[in-house]
Amino acid sequence: MPRIRILTILCFAAIYLIWGSTFLAIRIAVATVPPLFAAAVRFLIAGAMLYAWARMRGGVKPTGVQWRNLAILSTFLFLISYGAVFWAEQSLPSGVVSVLVAMIPVWTALLQIGVLRKEPLRWPLAVSILLGLGGVTVLAFDPVSRLNLVAAITVVAGAISWSIGTVLSKILTVPKSMPVNSGAQMLLGGLMLLFCSGLAGEWHPAPVISMRAGLAILYLAVAGSVVAYTAYVWLLDRMRPTVVTSYAYVNPVVALLLGHWLAGEGLGLRTVLGAAMVLLSVVVVMVVRD
Repeated sequence: MPRIRILTILCFAAIYLIWGSTFLAIRIAVATVPPLFAAAVRFLIAGAMLYAWARMRGGVKPTGVQWRNLAILSTFLFLISYGAVFWAEQSLPSGVVSVLVAMIPVWTALLQIGVLRKEPLRWPLAVSILLGLGGVTVLAFDPVSRLNLVAAITVVAGAISWSIGTVLSKILTVPKSMPVNSGAQMLLGGLMLLFCSGLAGEWHPAPVISMRAGLAILYLAVAGSVVAYTAYVWLLDRMRPTVVTSYAYVNPVVALLLGHWLAGEGLGLRTVLGAAMVLLSVVVVMVVRD
């Protein structure tokens, strides 16, 4: 088998399986570690590794204006978005959280259409958006999952924040190097999360990271943020974006199954139906907008 084909398979395995498994790893981490602190440690480790690697490979240091813009993006993409996910997974099943997060392409489409007026509202998009919202509603009122509605709304708000950050990233001036860009954003996001962790009182008493939680956070930082991200960038350079971003509707399937098999999370008919509605919506939105 040619080397390039092996690498392609391994990279898809990384973005499908590793990113899909991160939701369960988050749940394991926040079971004993304060959520914002756990998120901060993840992104400080990942950001330092990725930024240092990018700079050693000749990546250009961000300018003052770029650091400001990176801080704005980090607020939406890491502080709010990931802060919401880590906090919510204290009470929500990891698989359901992954499905709610999968709505990001739908929220991004709504922002592009309804707020920025950058594209028309075509009927396939309208139907898919309604389908996705319907799926979220089904999940929110699933008696098997027994969702904490405040936590579910928090995840949705975090997904919308990620969509806002995604739209802003196309407007603001940031480093051209994706590793420098992402590494710097993770570092800033980690620092912001650490600061907010202190404000939220998570340092009193001082957080104690057990072996199990520590391994989960390390897995999130190294495998989830560095290895899988590197695989994602490698694939983007060689394949159509629609093919690569297929992880958006594969990750929730992986997360639902892992949560059910390894953590005993409920997987009733309404959970499956709601997830199917959301994922079909995401598929249509991504194909129509390609």
